[in-house]
Amino acid sequence: MAIDILDQLAQLIEHERDSLLAVWRALVRKLPAARNLDVPTLNDHIPQLLAELASALRAGSGETIAEALLDASPPAHGLQRVKDAFDIEEVVAEYNILRGCIHDLAARNGLSMQGRPFHVLNRVLDGAIGSAVGAFATQKALEVQHRREEYLAFVAHDLRTPLTAISLSARVLELLLARDRSATSETTQKFKTLRRNVQHVQDLIGKVLLENTNLETEVGVKLERRRFDLWPLVEALIHDLHPVAGTDSTRLVNAIPEDFVVYADASLLRRVFQNLIANAISYTPRGEIVIGASVTGEGDTVECFVRDNGEGIPEDRRSTVFDKHETDPEKGGGLGLGLAIVKTFVEAHDGVVTVESELGVGSMFRFTLPGQRN
Repeated sequence: MAIDILDQLAQLIEHERDSLLAVWRALVRKLPAARNLDVPTLNDHIPQLLAELASALRAGSGETIAEALLDASPPAHGLQRVKDAFDIEEVVAEYNILRGCIHDLAARNGLSMQGRPFHVLNRVLDGAIGSAVGAFATQKALEVQHRREEYLAFVAHDLRTPLTAISLSARVLELLLARDRSATSETTQKFKTLRRNVQHVQDLIGKVLLENTNLETEVGVKLERRRFDLWPLVEALIHDLHPVAGTDSTRLVNAIPEDFVVYADASLLRRVFQNLIANAISYTPRGEIVIGASVTGEGDTVECFVRDNGEGIPEDRRSTVFDKHETDPEKGGGLGLGLAIVKTFVEAHDGVVTVESELGVGSMFRFTLPGQRN
């Protein structure tokens, strides 16, 4: 008698599959992450799981289905739900909703779910939940690790420019002291020690960057926006980068009005300007780099720019300069992170960054910062 009920339930699930899925979808769409998914994405592997369940019911036990579930659809479903932005509770919920739908279907057709049907159903669905959630959790853990490593690579890259400035400043002071007869050998030795340790830190940063060259630019950026004066931020940055530009060869000009106010994350914005200016310096060994900003005609959106009259960027590279690992083959030593960081941080502000360039004339990088929203 129990075997007959199992077979009847298997036939019922196969015969009513489409209506069962329709009811299931209507209930699952109440989950926040599922509201805007199309039918194929929402269904994902569930039709296959129903077929597996029917096979398990006919076999009279969940044992035959357990191995199939290990490497089949549920793990892939868990990975898909990561892409669909489900949280782990929603992944479990959609399986339990399916469990309830099958119970309701059986009840409407006069089939009892007690005894063996109950155990087979639970074994299959609990196995599916375990496999899907395991894959989901593993993928989320990998993403967290990925973001941490990527963030470390970004921070390491941004440290290189100020460290270069420190190293150059220390070298200049060391040379000045060498000419000063009143300088003690102890003072000269301290500057040599400073320069040696800066070089050690630069080497460590280089190792971090090399170890993270295969990462994608998907850092989760948390913004701390506030209103602040932009001119002092850029002026301080120009002062810090002056040794990198050179005292005479490249002129850095702060063309931002002294009363200009922006609404942004000050720390990230400083890093955006730092990378754009450092990039401009590398293409402008002799010339002028101008940093400016203005309010556009679209509400209170701000447009900032860094303009140089240097070498310019070849046309075939302009569309890819913001891609990670995109480097100029004629400029050795770079890992292609600087402009990728700029793009990531600007887009985190809901802004857009663009470049205009002409060989032998120079380049202008522009980016927008939307105003404060009420």
